[in-house]
Amino acid sequence: MEYYGKRSLHSYFDKERRSIQSPPRLSFNSHLKLSENHEVDHHLYSPSRSSNASAATMYSLMPPPSPDSPWTLSPLQTPSPSLLYHCIASLHRHEGTIYSIAVAKGIVFTGSESSRIRAWRQPDCIERGYLKASCGDVRSILVYGNMLFTSHKDHKVRIWNVTVTDNFRGKKITTLPKSTYYSFLKFSRSSRNNNNNQHKDCISCMAYYHAEGLLYTGSWDKTVKAWRISDNRCVDSFLAHEDNVNSIVVNQEDGCVFTCSSDGSIKIWRRVYGQNSHTLTMTLKFQPSPINALALSSNTSNATCFLYSGSSDGFINFWEKEKSSGRFNHGGFLQGHRFSVLCLVAIEKLIFSGSEDTTIRVWRREEGSCFHECLAVLDAHRGPVKCLAATLEIDKVVMGFLVYSASLDQTFKVWRIKVLPDHEEKVVNIISSSEENIEQLSEINRMKMTTEYELNPVLSPSWVEKKLEGRHHFH
Repeated sequence: MEYYGKRSLHSYFDKERRSIQSPPRLSFNSHLKLSENHEVDHHLYSPSRSSNASAATMYSLMPPPSPDSPWTLSPLQTPSPSLLYHCIASLHRHEGTIYSIAVAKGIVFTGSESSRIRAWRQPDCIERGYLKASCGDVRSILVYGNMLFTSHKDHKVRIWNVTVTDNFRGKKITTLPKSTYYSFLKFSRSSRNNNNNQHKDCISCMAYYHAEGLLYTGSWDKTVKAWRISDNRCVDSFLAHEDNVNSIVVNQEDGCVFTCSSDGSIKIWRRVYGQNSHTLTMTLKFQPSPINALALSSNTSNATCFLYSGSSDGFINFWEKEKSSGRFNHGGFLQGHRFSVLCLVAIEKLIFSGSEDTTIRVWRREEGSCFHECLAVLDAHRGPVKCLAATLEIDKVVMGFLVYSASLDQTFKVWRIKVLPDHEEKVVNIISSSEENIEQLSEINRMKMTTEYELNPVLSPSWVEKKLEGRHHFH
């Protein structure tokens, strides 16, 4: 199955850009051309390829990081008739890389190479405070209620109690596995148990099953562990894959656990009834490329469930759950990224994907079908997009989202996204007859007609800006 957009003016713009002098900022296509010395097809939906250029070569060609100024406010543009977005905040981190993001109760948490987990006010990213751990390299962050889970370089998980009021407060509750109180009893039974329960390599991902209070941790040591939070005990540990475990998600409806790995497989696990152990129920392997990210999109009202996976070949494969049997059937793939897909977020009918090609793509699944369209490409980062998070914003007229992205260019950005209904008639039906809402509808129509071009849902915002301003080349 193929899910492509129509060929648009964007492809002709790419042809025009090739005919003019190259700008100082090199694109990833240029990196690939220089490193592999072969011609690149600039069609918008050209086949995705693995990023096989050496990291040293690629990053030596990267432009310098963002300016030292901590804020960048992007102008509001309208790259698609179906979607409005703009970057409302941009922070530059002077040292280290942001590895993880989590959002809850108006606070955004970021984990990095530092031992400090920082808390930012949503959505303007004013710093509220930080949590100080004894160890850094926070590869994964998870938040549920007042509990914050963070994984660290020492292969342990810290659990924090955070309070968000006028003043941000946080306190560490415990460490998983628990530290041995009597360290001089080096060969005691409790010490040996702790060593068995602890991961032997980086904890790359976490997921929390709300109904049972179980925390799942996946590691580069190829194992998955289940922790019961009520007594902070490891209740199960199993070898999940033949290579690094890169992502883990839990279906909150039935407790199924999904894991993916660099071995190119996705596995579905279920707890044995009445026990703590887990059993493998299904393996999904559609291609050999390493799988870096998973996202689950479920809707209880119509009993639909979609699983998405992002892999190093640039594809996003998806599976739909059969309502009768509960099996996951491959539904197709989303093609657009030119390098590895590193992170995925699914919320409502939207899927956000971050890639090594420095872009974030916004995809929408059509109601009642497997058809997907790419609504926009966000291209403000200058390095691979390492992690994403998204929250829903309530709006009278359109569905709104706040999207948070962090890149290896050491920037952290906040995007406000408004998704218009599929058809303009739906907007009219939603809007009441109040004067305020009529003005909102007029504003939407005015923005839709700002350009004389027939815009395709997939457009680069920088291209739209230059076209609307009548420019024909980049500065």
